[in-house]
Amino acid sequence: QIGLMSVTVFPVRLLLVSFFMLLAWPFAFTASLGRSEFVIEPQSWWRRFIDLCLRVIMRAMWFCGGFHWIKVKGERAAPSEAPILTVAPHSSYFDAIPVTMTMCSIVTKLESSSIPVWGTLISYIRPVFVFRSDQDSRRKTVEEIKRRARSGGQWPQVRSYQDSQCSPWCYATKTNWFKILWLTLCQPHNSPRDRDKERENPALFASNVRTLMAKALEAPLTDLSFDDREISLSRGPLRIHDYSSLLEFNLLMSRLGQRAGTSEKVLEEQARRARKLQGDRLGLDDFAQFLSLPVTDTLTQVHSLFDQHGDGLIDIRHYVIALSTIHRPSKSMKTLKLASRTCVVVQMYEDEEKGEVAEEDLAAILEIMLGVQEVELTCVFLSLDDPDTNKITYGKIQRLFVMKHFQLSQR
Repeated sequence: QIGLMSVTVFPVRLLLVSFFMLLAWPFAFTASLGRSEFVIEPQSWWRRFIDLCLRVIMRAMWFCGGFHWIKVKGERAAPSEAPILTVAPHSSYFDAIPVTMTMCSIVTKLESSSIPVWGTLISYIRPVFVFRSDQDSRRKTVEEIKRRARSGGQWPQVRSYQDSQCSPWCYATKTNWFKILWLTLCQPHNSPRDRDKERENPALFASNVRTLMAKALEAPLTDLSFDDREISLSRGPLRIHDYSSLLEFNLLMSRLGQRAGTSEKVLEEQARRARKLQGDRLGLDDFAQFLSLPVTDTLTQVHSLFDQHGDGLIDIRHYVIALSTIHRPSKSMKTLKLASRTCVVVQMYEDEEKGEVAEEDLAAILEIMLGVQEVELTCVFLSLDDPDTNKITYGKIQRLFVMKHFQLSQR
């Protein structure tokens, strides 16, 4: 069937699909001219006409692609009732079918707008763009979605796919986007279904989707957040080697509500306060006071993570280093430097007169950042100009790590 369809139907369908996509482009481009990206204006008669034309053109495009009829289960809620639509994971490019049927907005990466032809069609539906190069992108995206959701139905509904890209599906099936297109257009008929009514138990729905994906991937289920993924895939001269303890710490901090509120300013302030303690070790009550939190089971668990001697006391500097590590796992050198020209190591550990860090303190810092139990720094200090000293300045630390003049010996 694939061989026969590849030389007969496939080229015809590909030509027709390309034609309708090109036909839609000038309509979308014209309707987008002079339109504000932040304010929703009353839709004029000619924009309503263009919207209707685009719906007809896009439906004709899908029809030519083998999607002759589309079965819709349930009723679509009005934008005022359901401003946000959460959709099953993005499995292929044909997930755009319900978007073109409803002309709702989507959450997508900024790079999508630069795709020839298709990028103009994406921009027409007023998407919420994600600036992945911006550290605050997630926060800004959430704020924009909230702003639209609170407009009383003035903005189009925002349709959010759970994984935002189709690459996981492509990976699971060991294929690529062109093969997906080719096999789909070689199918005599494609039968998609759009289920618009999933309001009874969204948590159960999300769990069922996750279970289905895990089964298709033949992978075990695990509770990892986006932040957990960043920790486990850390990069840089001091990447995390064993992230299990940091993942546990990150989970506990999220439960305390401290993870979302972490910022450069918060880290700098906590480092300054830790510096003032002069290495004094804190019990649970003092730790709670340091964080301005009540003593709870979760806080007790966080405290116990840093109780190295089992005496109920912790070095608060270790907590600040761990917090900085999970906040920016791929920017390890920034964990050594919280503010311009001031590093966390020097700020909290240095000898005030000489600006040096003791070997044992540096080892403790690296053990937390790398997630390992013990770091041996003998080779590092032997490589210094003065191998007899057991202290090192931050400037030398930075040069050694960035230039990779040595490798850590871990036990």
